[in-house]
Order: sequence, then structure tokens, then C-alpha cells
Amino acid sequence: MPGTILITGCNRGLGLELTRQFAADGWKVVATCRDLDRAEELKALERQYPKLQVYTLDVTDYRQMAQLAERLKDQPIDILLSNAGYYGPKGTLFGRVDRDEWRKVLEANTIAPYMLAETFCANVAASERKLIAVISSKVGSIADNASGGGYIYRTSKTAVNQVVKSLSVDLAERGITVIALHPGWVQTDMGGPNALISPEESVSGLKQVLLTTKSEKSGSFLNYDGSPIPW
Repeated sequence: MPGTILITGCNRGLGLELTRQFAADGWKVVATCRDLDRAEELKALERQYPKLQVYTLDVTDYRQMAQLAERLKDQPIDILLSNAGYYGPKGTLFGRVDRDEWRKVLEANTIAPYMLAETFCANVAASERKLIAVISSKVGSIADNASGGGYIYRTSKTAVNQVVKSLSVDLAERGITVIALHPGWVQTDMGGPNALISPEESVSGLKQVLLTTKSEKSGSFLNYDGSPIPW
């Protein structure tokens, strides 16, 4: 049965497609993005689907996050999906790492997903599905790293995977399942035109994982097709 899902980073790419597919399936979607003035496609979806609610949220602005939580304090959230992220500069090879950008990426990709879980865990605990999911990346897998480089983005995703694992332990007594998801190499602004799959294909798989994951999978790192990824 459709429920309520909160998704961050919904102005484009995976977030926009996740919003589209869940709204089309009759879910109440709470979609957030940093700059609504530049989110024309998202606002068009809001006009199309009456159960879609759009809010401004910079996920690194924790005061703004708390204000949104106050507005949603009586709303159970079945799925809390941390999708917003920041890639940072490309080509971060050894000797070419921008430390200031590294801090920005860690803030957006590691600390913000934790803060999202901390801020909205009561809403999730009050729901039927009780699921928190974080869009991670396979490049954060230590076991899979055979090419080196990518220090900034890689470490932010490795770190958020550890956040997910700890949350799965700490929130278990509240009945909350927590997972990390790899969306595949997707044809988005971040993934680029040479990526292997479309946003529609990625989100179709992610949606299936989100809707079928059971509590025994809590603390897992899963591909968009549901298969496990090594840490």
C-alpha cells in the first residue's frame, strides 16, 4: 500500500525521477530541494500530483532542516530517503586534492544524511514501513577500489556507509531498518552521458528494493538490483 516518503535533492536526476515514480504510484511524497526557483520540473510534478508536497531544504542547513521537521512533526514517514549529495571537483588525484572542497563534500554526503536520520527518526518510527535509506555509491566500497584516486567523493561515501551501519544498530530497538544503496552508474548530470543506465531504470530498481527490504537486511549495502555490495 502507498505510504509517505521524504526524498531530498529532488530538483533533477535521481531525486526527480524518484519523486515522479512514487507520486505516480499514489504515494504521498515530501520532496525537497535547495533552490525551488530553479526546479521547474519538480514544480510541474507538484501541479500534476496533489499528494506531492515540495519544500525548500539545503541539507547542510540544519536549522532549516529542524524547521521542516517542525512542520512535519505529526506526519509519519514510511521511507526517509537521503538522496541529495555533492560530488565536488573531478580529477581528485594524489597531490591535487582541494581540502576545502573535501570538507564541503563530507558535510553534504556524510554529515547531512546522519542529521536527516537524527531529525526525522521519530517520524519514521511512527510509520508502518520504518525505513531509512541513503543513496551511497559503489566507489565508496573499500573492497572494490582497485583504481585509486577519487579521494574526496570516495571517502564521503565510505564514511556514510559506516553511518548507515551504526544507525542500523542504534535504531533497531525502534524497529527502524537502515540501508545504503548504490543506484548504478546513471545518466544524470553527476553520472554523465556515458553512464550505463537511465534514471528510469535505476529508480525502478531502487523502488523495488525500497519496497521489499525487510528488517533482516538492516545495515546492508545494496545495489539497485538488490544484490549485496562488499564494504
